[in-house]
Amino acid sequence: MAKDTRRLFELFETSPVLVAAYDGFDRLHYANAAFRSAYFITPDEMPLWPDLMRRNFHAQRGTVIRAGDFEEWLRSTQSRRGKVGFRSFETDLFDGRWLWMTETVEKDGWMLCVATDVTGLKAKTRTVRQDRDLAIKASYTDELTGVANRRFVTARIEDMLQRNEQSSPGCLCVLDIDRFKSINDQFGHQTGDAILRDFAMRIHRLVRRTDCFGRVGGEEFVLTLPATPVEQARLILERMLASVRRSRPLQERPDFGYTFSAGIAGAQPGDTAISLYARADRALYMAKLAGRDRIHLDESDPDRSAVAG
Repeated sequence: MAKDTRRLFELFETSPVLVAAYDGFDRLHYANAAFRSAYFITPDEMPLWPDLMRRNFHAQRGTVIRAGDFEEWLRSTQSRRGKVGFRSFETDLFDGRWLWMTETVEKDGWMLCVATDVTGLKAKTRTVRQDRDLAIKASYTDELTGVANRRFVTARIEDMLQRNEQSSPGCLCVLDIDRFKSINDQFGHQTGDAILRDFAMRIHRLVRRTDCFGRVGGEEFVLTLPATPVEQARLILERMLASVRRSRPLQERPDFGYTFSAGIAGAQPGDTAISLYARADRALYMAKLAGRDRIHLDESDPDRSAVAG
């Protein structure tokens, strides 16, 4: 078996097809020679995917990223990356190549990336396909914050329920910025938009690749946490709450801060996206009633152990 494994790696190393494997935290664990060459990775490196894309963007190499704001592009791309079991798309490289990339994600979050050089396809077809991919991306992205929109998040809730594992079925969290209407009334909608973007950026930095975070309307956001017990979900939300409490997003008002409240509901047998969302939303309402700036766990969850806040 060891001999067969060595032979398999030898075949990968000499193949013109790009092959790479990332763990659930999006850290590269394997890349063959073709992949390392295309993305400027040394044999002993194990970079996180965001760090790899960031350094190549600033060096103008690897993937062509048509965005004025890299961090906004990254947030939007990570909102969709690794959230479904399989997806395929096209990508351009600075060296002129055009790749057809596939991503296959296992239940534990590990991802296999395979890319084939399809530069020889007709240029007209290429343009049409790129325009289609941009349209698909826009249909799943919240325009203001760059994170996933209601449509994409709802699909991920349904995916989580379909993959419901008995040991750890997963959780749904509903997050709402506290007193947001007062912020808009006092400082104006432009400031309100800045708060929404700051909130999305801070939360998204703490979202695992297997999770999905998106804006579902106004100041309300949703976070899906597949295969995550309620107590672990609470700890994740506590870190997010601490990060937002530290934020001072307005340069002209350095003393201004804001908070959010959240409700968490663990998936239960027979749940639908609507019923799970309703319980998480009810838990959010209880967090608001208790004084805001806190997390409340769904009281109908039999495994609920405590209320944080």
